[in-house]
Amino acid sequence: MVRIQRRKLLASCLCITATVFLLVTLQVVVELGKFERKKFKNSNLNDGHAQMEEEPIHLHPFLKREGLTLNRKKTMAADSYPIMLWWSPLTGETGRLGQCGADTCFFTINRTYLHHHRTKAFLFYGTDFNIDSLPLPRKAHHDWALFHEESPKNNYKLFHQPVITLFNYTATFSRHSHLPLTTQYLEGTEVLKSLRYLVPLQSKNHLRKSLAPLVYVQSDCDPPSDRDSYVRELMTYIEVDSYGECLRNKALPQQLNGPASMDAGDFYRILAQYKFILAFENAVCDDYVTEKFWRPLKLGVVPVYYGSPSIADWLPSNRSAILVSEFSHPRELASYIRQLDHDDRLYQAYIEWKLKGEISNQRLLTALRERKWGVQDIKQDNYIDAFECMVCTKVWDNIRLQEKAKHL
Repeated sequence: MVRIQRRKLLASCLCITATVFLLVTLQVVVELGKFERKKFKNSNLNDGHAQMEEEPIHLHPFLKREGLTLNRKKTMAADSYPIMLWWSPLTGETGRLGQCGADTCFFTINRTYLHHHRTKAFLFYGTDFNIDSLPLPRKAHHDWALFHEESPKNNYKLFHQPVITLFNYTATFSRHSHLPLTTQYLEGTEVLKSLRYLVPLQSKNHLRKSLAPLVYVQSDCDPPSDRDSYVRELMTYIEVDSYGECLRNKALPQQLNGPASMDAGDFYRILAQYKFILAFENAVCDDYVTEKFWRPLKLGVVPVYYGSPSIADWLPSNRSAILVSEFSHPRELASYIRQLDHDDRLYQAYIEWKLKGEISNQRLLTALRERKWGVQDIKQDNYIDAFECMVCTKVWDNIRLQEKAKHL
């Protein structure tokens, strides 16, 4: 009997404990619910736009245009902002207002706005673009815009016509894009004219006692362009110093090992000692021109270029690079380089433009002058800003046209 009473007492204690636990848990859930509702109210959109009284939305740190200060007086105006949804996220931001001249748009990666009536455009980052995960069904008023600065090697599906034509607007390396990124690796004309790293030809001739005429630096081996196969054969006809992981026969100083050192001054000074740099792209596409081409021109070294078939359209001058495509065999290329190596007058002709600071290519000058973004320039927007604003402005242009049509 005593044992049974003890069990009843123990059971009663457990029931009381469980009841107290449930009451406490319920209170926590209620409080969390209040917090989440408040949080949701602050972060959500009222008819597609942000409630800014509780939690103001901040401009993207890259946006250096006139600041957009949102306060209580402007809360009602937020109801007119169209939504730009990054479907394959690049910025990583859950919500912000971006000012693009006189136009304002709300940028977000939050997919809950997929079916929101104020969602006007979907932005895609090419590297993460997945044909199996798209915002379907696509509505007539939805614009699709692609940002992809890489070559087809990065995501080959994007460069098939049935896919690339899905987009209303593009920002790629092609000059035919709505926002061309062809010069994305070139800061401007000044770095091309700069003599900062230039090693005089007389000094280069002296250095030839210990250095090859050609230098090759690649660590992405066997890409689609098959550049390593060409260089491997070229090496049988002329000496090449190779510092990268691919075909390496010469070592860099320990402190310069690693991708981060590719833009280091000490690395530049090593390359600047050479007469020629093998500038081979990882893909062969019109207008796909990377730092591999611009770097030797900055350093006062003659690029031996293989890559974009349209590279002649981007040369600083007619005689500023040696184009591999003009030679039928690596043996012929090696013979020509050897000729320039032994004739100072012929070699000098390839760097004359730099010594004089004269860039004669009007296409290149126009592209640099007219682009709406900068490279490593805090005074200018970067190309992501420019892309977002291009789409924002296009969306607003369409809105204005629709409004105008209503009054005709």
